[in-house]
Amino acid sequence: MRPRPLLLPLLLLLACAAHTVGALPRLCDVLQVLREERDQCLQELSKEKPGDPGVEQPASGCEGLWDNMSCWPSSALGQTVEVGCPQFLRMLTGRNGSVFRNCTEDGWSEAFPRPDLACGVNVNDSSNEKRHEYLLKLKVMYTVGYSSSLVMLLVALSVLCAFRRLHCTRNYIHMHLFVSFILRALSNFIKDAVLFSSDDVAHCDAHRVGCKLVMAFFQYCIMANYAWLLVEGLYLHTLLVISFFSEKKCLQGFVALGWGSPAVFVASWAISRHFLEDVGCWDINANASIWWVIRGPVILSILINFILFINILRILMRKLRTQETRGNEANHYKRLAKSTLLLIPLFGVHYIIFAFSPEDAMEVQLFFELALGSFQGLVVAVLYCFLNGEVQLEVQKKWRQWHVREFLLRPVGQRPRWVTRRLDIAAGQSVSVFSADIIGFSPVTKNSPPLGLGLGRGLW
Repeated sequence: MRPRPLLLPLLLLLACAAHTVGALPRLCDVLQVLREERDQCLQELSKEKPGDPGVEQPASGCEGLWDNMSCWPSSALGQTVEVGCPQFLRMLTGRNGSVFRNCTEDGWSEAFPRPDLACGVNVNDSSNEKRHEYLLKLKVMYTVGYSSSLVMLLVALSVLCAFRRLHCTRNYIHMHLFVSFILRALSNFIKDAVLFSSDDVAHCDAHRVGCKLVMAFFQYCIMANYAWLLVEGLYLHTLLVISFFSEKKCLQGFVALGWGSPAVFVASWAISRHFLEDVGCWDINANASIWWVIRGPVILSILINFILFINILRILMRKLRTQETRGNEANHYKRLAKSTLLLIPLFGVHYIIFAFSPEDAMEVQLFFELALGSFQGLVVAVLYCFLNGEVQLEVQKKWRQWHVREFLLRPVGQRPRWVTRRLDIAAGQSVSVFSADIIGFSPVTKNSPPLGLGLGRGLW
């Protein structure tokens, strides 16, 4: 009896669900896996043909069969053959099961139980549709989050780059962190565009290399973002623990950690995938040992940041309780404590909850990591830049400079009367000093503090 094909409805199910957040494989990946399994099966079955030396043939029974989903070896009459779930169904559900066929006088019987049911795919289950709707809403939410974060991060990065008085070690670290968040958002958009833009299977082979490069770039951006979150925690901890250290050398080490270490791990992961698990677009991680090449360092950075967070809070509480921290120093530590409490949780403390989460908590984990995590860049940009006192002061100063320049370039008759009268009352030298100070060329007297004094305060 010829088996009834179940491949078409299953592939249609995959095609309909291919545009989700990435929890399901692409149709191109499914077809590639099926081709590889078919070729391997036909190669094995060719060795069972009569006449091949060293191959024992059954006197009567069923010949080997590829039924478009599974490979069934030759069997003697009356035997029951067991095979595992097809690989593409394991990619879909993450579960393994068994399918059976009997070898009868009329040939192979129908597979039992049905492969989709045995492997955890229930086409008639209404929960699949609800889960699909949930993932679509989640995709919209994290798209809005990454878009808003991208815009705010670009503005914040431009502000920190534009004002030279804000250039210092901690702001350089902030700028690197902004860039890592920007790359993370861009890589998510690129990944979605490449993986889920089209179901046209005619170009599957043409885009395989580019698709894998996109996934490698995506994994690098994710790891770099976690690395720079770790750098922020390390820098804060270093400021509190070590009184004097070379910030220049420290920054060089942080740059190597933030951008260099992810490149090493992602390159190792890509090489391992190429030689050991070159399946699909590398967006499905069936081999856990290979996936831990990336997952392991990320979890380690989360754990280290959590430990640093606890230790920083302990140090701050101890210093704030001592009687030695009075006056301005006490205010400094209070600002530091406030900013630490606001910022360190964003460094991955919430990730520690799902670092070792079970598979049944995947939807909750997706919500926190994608929906809420997509707004993380927005919150960091607001805390580091837009709510920062020194940044606000520099922006206000630039705004006043622009107004003074515009005022001085106007004809006398077009100037506002109240400003002209005030400047006339102030008279010569006062006007020149006021204008020069606003424009940025403040005269330095013998008792004047050097320009830039105090720029190291306020960002924490």
